[in-house]
Amino acid sequence: MRKKTLAAAALLAVVPLTLTACGGDGDGDSGSPVSVVSEENGGQKAATVLDKPFEKPDLVLTDTRGEPYDFREQTAGRPTLIYFGYTHCPDVCPLTMNNLAVAKKQLPKEQQDRLRIVFVTTDPERDTPAELGTWLKGIDSQVVGLTGDFATIQAGARTLGISIDPPREDDNGRTVSDHGTQVIAFSPKTDGGYVLYGEDATVEDYTQDLPKIIKGENP
Repeated sequence: MRKKTLAAAALLAVVPLTLTACGGDGDGDSGSPVSVVSEENGGQKAATVLDKPFEKPDLVLTDTRGEPYDFREQTAGRPTLIYFGYTHCPDVCPLTMNNLAVAKKQLPKEQQDRLRIVFVTTDPERDTPAELGTWLKGIDSQVVGLTGDFATIQAGARTLGISIDPPREDDNGRTVSDHGTQVIAFSPKTDGGYVLYGEDATVEDYTQDLPKIIKGENP
């Protein structure tokens, strides 16, 4: 497993540079998808084990049933992965979520049920609870989808060093969302966000690492 341990201070200086603009209007636009990644690749790695874990963000949002979901409360003591993206993304977001879903299915059922994978939209105006629910059913019905006020989502992501900009219209009139592409894993032992994955993480990476993350061990 490719991995690297970094001090959180050094990580925070790097993580906000990762912004992906991915778009499509969600109305059957057949134009080429937008995918611009501005990240300086400092070498091949999958898991970055943090020297100082992130605290879980204080996020209370709305789930796919339209019910309030307190992220800290609902995931306390559980191995948890969080990703910020949006349903109209044509590339990075669905790829990341499908990689996680495929890897999760390799786990024993008891571990699958313990694991929480949480998808927080960066485009809440379009990603209603119903829209999120429909999209996630095609990936993994156990994934928790959250939407809500953009400022709240942006602030929560910022506490994890993940940058999110408000959705915007590109030169072709398509709505794009600029957002960090990291997946953060939280330990069931400490509830700290102690492992970070970039968008280059593969199904194989997650398949190898998830059994350790389930136990709160370093991958």
